[in-house]
Formats: sequence, structure tokens, C-alpha cells
Amino acid sequence: MGRVYVCSCFGITEQQVKKHADGGACTPRQIASACKAGTDCGSCVRRIQAILGRGACPRRDLADQGQPVLAELEDAA
Repeated sequence: MGRVYVCSCFGITEQQVKKHADGGACTPRQIASACKAGTDCGSCVRRIQAILGRGACPRRDLADQGQPVLAELEDAA
């Protein structure tokens, strides 16, 4: 079985998206922060959402409580 690409712009595979989801990314935005998938043309965002929707997010309860779920860099805006 070959690699199934989700994001052609950055060469991100379905397996990589699942790995980031296992690491705590629960939304397409958090996936984008982790690997850039979905940040160029945007055509893969629905597919990323579908992948995230298949499994339970181990940290979704934290997100629902408004707590940080990923160690993300602060935006220096």
C-alpha cells in the first residue's frame, strides 16, 4: 500500500495527519500549526477534518474547557 497524500502542497500524508492527531491536534488549524497542511491552497482542509472526525481526540476535553492542548508557539503579531 502506497502513501496517501492529504496535502499535495506540502507533501503531507494521511499517516502524518493521524500522527499529529495522536499527539493532540484536534482541529485542522492545529494540524496546520504542526505541519503546514491546509495553509496553502486549502483544498485539503475538508479531508483533514474528515480524518480528525474518525477518531476520538485524546485531549478534546481539554479543548472544550478552553485549556491548551498543544505546546504551540505564540504568534508574535
